[in-house]
Amino acid sequence: MRRGDLFWADLIPRSGAGQTGRRPVVIMSHDSFNQTPGWRSIIIIPISTPAAQAMRGPTAVYLPKGAGGLKKESIALRHQVTTLDRSKLTERIGTLPRNFMAEIENGLKAALDIQ
Repeated sequence: MRRGDLFWADLIPRSGAGQTGRRPVVIMSHDSFNQTPGWRSIIIIPISTPAAQAMRGPTAVYLPKGAGGLKKESIALRHQVTTLDRSKLTERIGTLPRNFMAEIENGLKAALDIQ
């Protein structure tokens, strides 16, 4: 598992405005954590498909069908960055191309007000 990989994840239980259910996520944590067997937490950004999510403004990144193996047009929800136990990751989908990862990283900096 590496930064930029897409996985199906079980985001249950969740509450409030957070994304729930089985959905794609993009791995954002550093590879040194991702590849350490004893490190259970993985930092992810959930991916959604509803068109309404695209109106979230600068924290929503459009991902076209086929990007990294996605079967539908999707939106990466940078404002919902979270951690999961790696046992919640069920199936690898693919890897996002570098240009999409750069866009996600830049928006994440904006969402967290990191210069």
